[in-house]
Amino acid sequence: MGQRAKRIMAEILGIRGWAVEEAWIEDEAGKRWPALTKGLFVVPASAGGRLVLRLAPMYAAHCGHCNAVRCVVHERVDERRWRDLPWGPCAVEIAYAPRRLECSHCGKRCVEALPWAAPHQRATRRLQNLLAVQCSSSPVLHVAAMHGMNAQAVRRAEKAALERWAKTRKAVPLEMVGVDEKWLGRRHGRKRGFVTIVSNLATGEPLWIGIGRGSDTLAQWIATLSADQKKAIKLFAMDMHEPFRAAVRADGALAHAAIVHDPFHVMKLATEILNDVRKDVFFRAGPAMRRLGRGTRWLVLKAWERCTSEEQHAVNAILSMNATLARAWQIVDELRTALGAPTRDAMDVALRRVLRRTASRRHPALRRLHDSILNHREAILSLAELRPPVGRIEALNNNWETLVRRGRGYRDLSYLLLKLRFATAHPIRSRHDIGRLLALEEPAVLAAAA
Repeated sequence: MGQRAKRIMAEILGIRGWAVEEAWIEDEAGKRWPALTKGLFVVPASAGGRLVLRLAPMYAAHCGHCNAVRCVVHERVDERRWRDLPWGPCAVEIAYAPRRLECSHCGKRCVEALPWAAPHQRATRRLQNLLAVQCSSSPVLHVAAMHGMNAQAVRRAEKAALERWAKTRKAVPLEMVGVDEKWLGRRHGRKRGFVTIVSNLATGEPLWIGIGRGSDTLAQWIATLSADQKKAIKLFAMDMHEPFRAAVRADGALAHAAIVHDPFHVMKLATEILNDVRKDVFFRAGPAMRRLGRGTRWLVLKAWERCTSEEQHAVNAILSMNATLARAWQIVDELRTALGAPTRDAMDVALRRVLRRTASRRHPALRRLHDSILNHREAILSLAELRPPVGRIEALNNNWETLVRRGRGYRDLSYLLLKLRFATAHPIRSRHDIGRLLALEEPAVLAAAA
């Protein structure tokens, strides 16, 4: 291959300080294709060959441990290959025999630092970053088929890129903690399908995932906190799951932390109870009432202010058929209004009114609502006093549902946590968002973030 072709390929490769010593195209079996047209390659788009670039260094070797230049070449190891970004129809592999060095600065023997790949990796950083961007919106199997790679190799490359991205994240003080439980999926191979997610409400990013949804699961994460970290925590936002509350209250160092119930889960319980009353009125009262109540679920559960004028007339017609259902609907509507009270005193007055109405009802579902509000009253009132951004818990749930559906379950929770953090903290909506991730291939960026 001529010098002109080598120079062109080195410029396209874009790795400073390295020259293309030799280049050839080979098939999957490793058989080389002949060069055409004066040292340049002409490859049909459907050929499916791979371009191999053998590199030669143009500068002194850097220590792979301390990055110092004061090194003596001890030996050369066998030639290795790294998968790189494709060039047109060809997959690209970088071939190079690294030098094993004896560093006079740190006194260690190690393989030289390579600017295109991290140690023990067989894909370049920029390819890993591209795979991470593509896997953020597509299943791993689709991305692997697109690049002609093994799914496990794509998954390892994506995880390496996300770990590199996570090192650039600045630590945010943990003052507001979000706790929620989620279903992991069917294909995770575990006896317990639920997991507990702990997040930082200041940023919405998940911090920890543990198997199970009991008090022992959350206690495992609490045990990892230092005394100063526990002291800095102001509140825990969670649903009305009693084991979470028990785990927090079991630790004396968190006695000062308030427990807050987000309004979404409170209203979820209330609407489930309202739906139970609707079923008793219509579906357990004979065929005639069943015909009247069929298709009225979401109409009855929908908030009054969100209904159109036609839907409001329909709701009035349904509620006029049964007084018990009408009273239950009024109680749920009053509870929804109470949760939006501007102050703690105003919410307290509104909750007292709801409790007075539920205390006098004989329906078992309404009594269950009364007991739940009474037992969790302080946590509900803390919502008006502290006003944490509990909506970020539900936003995290949306990203969770998307990832678990696309992946059909996950076995590696550390990998799932990285994907969830990236989807929450780094949504890709523009070229700038992609550029920030692809820029992490530069060693200088990583050194600045360390």
